[in-house]
Amino acid sequence: MQHLFGPLDRNRKELEEEFHVSLVSRQGQLLVRGTEAEVAAAVKELDQRLRGDFVAPGPGTASPVALSKKRSGEGHPPTGSPAGPVILHTTNKVPISPRSRGQREYCEAIARHDIVFGIGPAGTGKTYLAVAMAVAALKKREVTRVILARPAVEAGENLGFLPGDLKEKVDPYLRPLYDALHEMIPPDKLKNYLETHVIEIVPLAFMRGRTLNSAFVILDEAQNTTTRQMKMFLTRLGADSKAVITGDITQIDLPAAVPSGLIDAKQILSGITGISFVSLSERDVVRHRLVQLIIRAYDRVESSHGASNNANQQGV
Repeated sequence: MQHLFGPLDRNRKELEEEFHVSLVSRQGQLLVRGTEAEVAAAVKELDQRLRGDFVAPGPGTASPVALSKKRSGEGHPPTGSPAGPVILHTTNKVPISPRSRGQREYCEAIARHDIVFGIGPAGTGKTYLAVAMAVAALKKREVTRVILARPAVEAGENLGFLPGDLKEKVDPYLRPLYDALHEMIPPDKLKNYLETHVIEIVPLAFMRGRTLNSAFVILDEAQNTTTRQMKMFLTRLGADSKAVITGDITQIDLPAAVPSGLIDAKQILSGITGISFVSLSERDVVRHRLVQLIIRAYDRVESSHGASNNANQQGV
């Protein structure tokens, strides 16, 4: 039962909520209460888990229960199983692999193409999987360095008022990249990589004038680049290098009058051989189960506002 329900019965509670059943454990027996269809779905889930036909989710991912419910009927893999091969293991020996069809297509595109754009909402694993692919390429010696960049765009805060020197001011913008690396590389080795510049984490502005050979380069939060910044970044790519650009076009923090370089790039570069655009959706979310519902709720509101604005313009 401990294996089945997880620590503090977390998986049991999620399973009850997802399948609308109640679970009662007594003396090694499990009673499942609910409608016939709900009980059948829950029992199928439990049977698969008892047979060991699931993989424990990685850090920051939803539980196998939540994943199985989300994927049912959508052409996704069965209960909690990886949608693709293991990319690498975390420092805690947890396998990192794509967990949805969209994530699998994203990883396959990174493997096949030199430039890949991963566009989708929060929680779809855009950055995390890109970093995993980069670290795996470094370990296999397919590249000699990994460079992670982000635009330091103020999202409601004033950068100038933050304490400290320039590095201390921009580090908070780069923290998500550090977090991902700390999960995948032992601390001593990561420290050595950073000190020797085998791995660099830099603000986008610091990329100007560089030529990046034999490198795996990731540009995160690319929706907050201008068109000129995006062009500057893409033209840094040198021989034997690969670039992954990630972003969420629903969370642009640029001034209203400034077009997003990510949106422009999709319009300008689509159709060029060797460049791939992968769109992820709320079906690929692997964070807390509520993130998917939050994205849907915001999408509904934004769609209704867009329809209202169109109607008003037509009326005028």
